[in-house]
Amino acid sequence: MAATIMHALDGTIANVALPSIQGSLSATQEQVSWVVTSYIVASAIMTPLAGFCAMRFGLRRTLATCVVGFTIVSMLCGAAQSLDQLVLFRALQGGFGAALVPVSQAIMMDTYPREEQGKAMAMWGVGTMLGPIAGPSLGGWLTDEFSWRWVFYVNLPVGILCTLGILALVRDSAHTGPRRFDLLGFTLLAVAIGSFQLMLDRGHMLDWFDSVEIIGETLIAGVAFAMFLIHMLTDRQPFLSRDLFRDRNLCVGLCFTALAGLLLIVSATLMPPFLQQLMGYPVFTTGIVLAPRGAGMMVSMLLVARLIGRIDARVLIALGFALSALSLWDMTLFNLEVSESRIIW
Repeated sequence: MAATIMHALDGTIANVALPSIQGSLSATQEQVSWVVTSYIVASAIMTPLAGFCAMRFGLRRTLATCVVGFTIVSMLCGAAQSLDQLVLFRALQGGFGAALVPVSQAIMMDTYPREEQGKAMAMWGVGTMLGPIAGPSLGGWLTDEFSWRWVFYVNLPVGILCTLGILALVRDSAHTGPRRFDLLGFTLLAVAIGSFQLMLDRGHMLDWFDSVEIIGETLIAGVAFAMFLIHMLTDRQPFLSRDLFRDRNLCVGLCFTALAGLLLIVSATLMPPFLQQLMGYPVFTTGIVLAPRGAGMMVSMLLVARLIGRIDARVLIALGFALSALSLWDMTLFNLEVSESRIIW
């Protein structure tokens, strides 16, 4: 859980510091956006590789290596003297951080018996909510009181404690040893995901399909993904096993996860610039106003942990989507006169 907290915290803590980074490194708004883009793209590309590394080297070794790498690169991000250095280090940070969530989930599933896994995952989810809760306010406070560099330096104590905890408490899982790595499949998937993410991240700045870059990224993503599907269906040992997609529950769960992520992450990304640039909120106030969002998620996960064995999971999922739809509909009515209390609730 500690590794997940560190990853979730870093996913939100840096966003509120972007204006300070822009001024400190003399960057334009488009240039400073690469601080976020590089992290997201690298994380998206490297996430599928987490499963192979866990099977090849074991869960404990993979998680410890990624935590150490994530912590070291975080220090380099804080010490960056130019935007190019910061973007490079953020890409490395995203690469190391990509495995933290899936590998820690796998450790939770491997540790608890089947009948306790639902409750364990709900409790694990509480840790993921500490990022949205503490990230904006902590990032705002560190930026205002010290410097934007401290939003990266803060990972050092967390990373050290997490590494010590992994080495002391996590038992190593059995790993498969030598296994053929499907380099072609991974490369095609990485190109598809990376190009698609770049298209989504830069489209609004380049007028979408009026830009040659966006058209090129879309074509590359489409061709690479089509080639990946053909390769996955024909290769004897593809990067992603075909058998995974024969499980209907897994496929439905993946669709729900993608939809939930789309709804929640989009709103979470747009709210900080809305409050700071249009409403004129200070960085720290923005963090305080947005913190209850994560607190509500944490309370919900604690309730789910108690109810998961008593109520059909489908009912809980439907209720969650209904409440999310209600809150998102209310957010569509926000204007420049919206009150702090309404944003909080």
